[in-house]
Amino acid sequence: MKNHHQIIGLSLLIIVQVFCAIFFMGDVLEDAELLGGFTNMGPHLFVELVASLVLLIAIGVEIKTIMAMHARQKATEKSMAVARGALHDVIEDYFSEWALTPAEKDVAGFVIKGSSISEIALMREAAEGTVKTQLNAVYRKAKVSGRSQLVSLLIEDLMDQPLLQNE
Repeated sequence: MKNHHQIIGLSLLIIVQVFCAIFFMGDVLEDAELLGGFTNMGPHLFVELVASLVLLIAIGVEIKTIMAMHARQKATEKSMAVARGALHDVIEDYFSEWALTPAEKDVAGFVIKGSSISEIALMREAAEGTVKTQLNAVYRKAKVSGRSQLVSLLIEDLMDQPLLQNE
């Protein structure tokens, strides 16, 4: 989101600079016409001309920068989508490998997301004791001792895979 705001801010800055460049170049051309051309320009008009040209170059650099920022933002968003999908795939593969029941899958999913036992019980409209029993079954089938080991197992597997495949 921060990059999105930066892109909007830079775009607005570029628009203001374009209007300024048009104004300054118009003024330089008008002054040059009054003096009979650029061959008769003095130091003041020369500085105005150089400043206007530098402003135009800066606008070009800013447009290139904003395009690069936009491309990086899109690549980051794509990487995040791939990572989310990859994590989901890793989790589903493990759930299948561990032969979790649908209830155990729900409980494990909520635990991975960081929900407490009481929150899971509330969401599943089940007793906390039932959730604890299901969670212990998940830990036993996954051969881990608790939440942190379960999450670590999934993350380590994800980190062993490249996030982006060569396209």
